[in-house]
Amino acid sequence: MKKTILALSIGLLSACSQIPENAIVLSVGDDTAVFEPNSNGLLVAEQKLEKGSYTFTIADSNQSCGSSFALAEESRIKFNRPLKMDNCATDAQMPLRIFKANTYQFTLNPTTNELTVRLKPKKNQDITYSCPVATNTPKTINVEQTFNDGTVVRDALTGQQATVANGSVTMQPGPMSQGLLLLEEVEQQAEKPFSWDNATVYFVMTDRFYNGNPDNDNSYGRSKDGKYEIGTFHGGDLAGLTKKLDYIESLGVNAIWITSPLEQIHGWVGGGDKGDFKHYGYHGYYHQDWTKLDANMGTEDELRTFVDTAHKKGIRVIWDVVMNHTGYATLADMQEFGFGQLYLDDQEAKEVLGEKWTDWQPKSGQSWHSFNDYIKYGDSEAWDKWWGKDWIRTDIGEYDAPGYNDITMSLNYLPDLKTESTQKTGLPNFFRNKDTNAQDKLKTPREHLITWLSDWVRDYGIDGFRVDTAKHVEMEAWAELKASTTQALAQWKQNNPDKALDDLPFWMTGEVWAHSVVKSPYFDNGFDSIINFEFQSDVAPKALKCFAQLDSDYRRYAERINSDPEFNVLSYLSSHDTQLFWSARSRSFDDQARAANALMLAPGAVQIYYGDEIARDFGVTGSDPTQGTRSDMPWDKIHGEREDLLQHWQKLGEFRKRHPAVAQGKHITRNQEGYYAFERQYHDDKVLIVYTGE
Repeated sequence: MKKTILALSIGLLSACSQIPENAIVLSVGDDTAVFEPNSNGLLVAEQKLEKGSYTFTIADSNQSCGSSFALAEESRIKFNRPLKMDNCATDAQMPLRIFKANTYQFTLNPTTNELTVRLKPKKNQDITYSCPVATNTPKTINVEQTFNDGTVVRDALTGQQATVANGSVTMQPGPMSQGLLLLEEVEQQAEKPFSWDNATVYFVMTDRFYNGNPDNDNSYGRSKDGKYEIGTFHGGDLAGLTKKLDYIESLGVNAIWITSPLEQIHGWVGGGDKGDFKHYGYHGYYHQDWTKLDANMGTEDELRTFVDTAHKKGIRVIWDVVMNHTGYATLADMQEFGFGQLYLDDQEAKEVLGEKWTDWQPKSGQSWHSFNDYIKYGDSEAWDKWWGKDWIRTDIGEYDAPGYNDITMSLNYLPDLKTESTQKTGLPNFFRNKDTNAQDKLKTPREHLITWLSDWVRDYGIDGFRVDTAKHVEMEAWAELKASTTQALAQWKQNNPDKALDDLPFWMTGEVWAHSVVKSPYFDNGFDSIINFEFQSDVAPKALKCFAQLDSDYRRYAERINSDPEFNVLSYLSSHDTQLFWSARSRSFDDQARAANALMLAPGAVQIYYGDEIARDFGVTGSDPTQGTRSDMPWDKIHGEREDLLQHWQKLGEFRKRHPAVAQGKHITRNQEGYYAFERQYHDDKVLIVYTGE
């Protein structure tokens, strides 16, 4: 095995410096820097770069397989994001464009073969707390600054209790706690009202969660592929969500985010770069009609039952929504709704594609992408029968071509909705041939979309939206969506006083790639929260080595979030389009418990991705690596270590739910000799978190 160099400092090598044998080196032009390990086992190199375009390499002096890196999936560097690398590359030149002169940090994870490029962090003046050494005997904890003498306190993880005497208690952490004690008063205060600032959100990819109604599994003629079922519908639906709400509630969850249940394209497209699987819109991001539920998800009665049941359990409902793009054109939709054109005449179409075009399968030498070979994309009249030029831009027919900025570009070749247009239009042209609830009125595309989405809030009491691809739609659209949905939710609560949980306004969080714990203009345009991308990659991994290393991040989060009532973030461990923490970073069930501790004790709102709590395994991917993050919820495997892990998450979730101080409180470090501790304090609620080592 190749030996990687270990050294004490990171810096540029002068022209006369001798690079140690077997070192992995960053080379940018004539400048080089050695990758050297940090305290987390990651390899780091730094380079000062002026504004401009560069190419760089990462390799040892021999360009050895295993130590010669190139981008595996991306064509260019995307900052602040872990990028998959090929560590056996022959052509290791990588492009890099710098827009601001600064010192940049290149971090290579040798375990996952991921590279992250970011600005060099400012020098951290925070105190770094040493990791305590665990013992097999109970630990005496000084609690006098948090709890008065005579107070009976409990460890939420084990249930053991002790009475404070002389300012201290003595307790032993439980076997699953990873050295933590979660201390709270036994005599609890009255239940605190819900706030989105301390939300615990459970994110479910509905199709992969639980099949509550098998009768809807093959709607619109959809079918399995008979192979790996990577991108097919698996059967999860709204009825299944309803049946599993008790399970979700057991995690202390007070909000559930579901992938969009709205009607998706009926057919499939080729999946992955290689077209090695057929890919339906099972994930809810290939919209076709914003006024109809997708039949695979269920009926409007099943939707109402789900929302009402969730509300009865104190769980708010958040929908994933898309306003940037529509779904692709597919053979099924072309045939059903009468748009587009084939190179084949009717008889040839029957012979080549069959009676139902969607049943076509690739022959020898073809892939699932090969269906495109039969479609005449240049026929402008035939394709105007699809959405129409007032609605979308796409490289089909005579539609306006996609642009090069965030607003007008095409993401993954998806048709881009003209949400910035002031041109009023009726319904999409193909809606004339389909069953829809849309009203044929003259509005701009943005007005149509906002009306359609707001109607679901007004009719069913949806509490919030998670906005997909937020930076690819103009800010004004989000402000208008928030104003409209806030009015719609208020109307639903007025009309359904027996069902309303509270008088809180509509809530919105958004996906802005690489956003962290900073207040950006999104908060002035309808957003109450933005998803925090840094927690998964930069913060949570610290807990795998030593929980005390989270102190500076926790303090930073608490100070930024709680000093501004109009600012919050949504932190997460795993997601559907990044990675599963369990497969990418955790090396054991103990690691997954450590990660749970990091997330569930973090300031601000948090998101649990379905299955994080039972270490759901990474699935089959084909040539699209994100598909593996969307594997089926393994209900039949929740026993043994997985059941122990689940119980740990449940205790953390209930503790967090009981105590607003965890998410909203001031972070006060109470470091003592032999252990690390911090207090969280919010109004009359306070808790003490103690880490004794492990």
